[in-house]
Amino acid sequence: MAWVYLVIAGILEIFWAYTLKQSNGFTRFVPSVITAVTMISSLALLSLSMKTLPLGTAYVMWTGIGAVGAFLVGIFFLGELINPARIIAAILIVAGLLLMKFSTNSEA
Repeated sequence: MAWVYLVIAGILEIFWAYTLKQSNGFTRFVPSVITAVTMISSLALLSLSMKTLPLGTAYVMWTGIGAVGAFLVGIFFLGELINPARIIAAILIVAGLLLMKFSTNSEA
């Protein structure tokens, strides 16, 4: 169940990163509230996953899911730059996440 919590926490991190951008420096109320709620929820689920998973694994996976997800949201929804170097960087992050997942000795 820890991995499920961790993946959901990572997905929530993507949402709060997007709504943080939409909040315009916390000057827009609704995106600011959504940002706060998804941040707290993401951290709570990360905390639950860390009851079983090692700190390094949980934190790296959480930030990696958020980073790659935010990268994709930026490209597909915000019109951000896409080029070979950025794609390679995202692929390397995903490769690192897979290596971290399969090298973690945990039954969680």
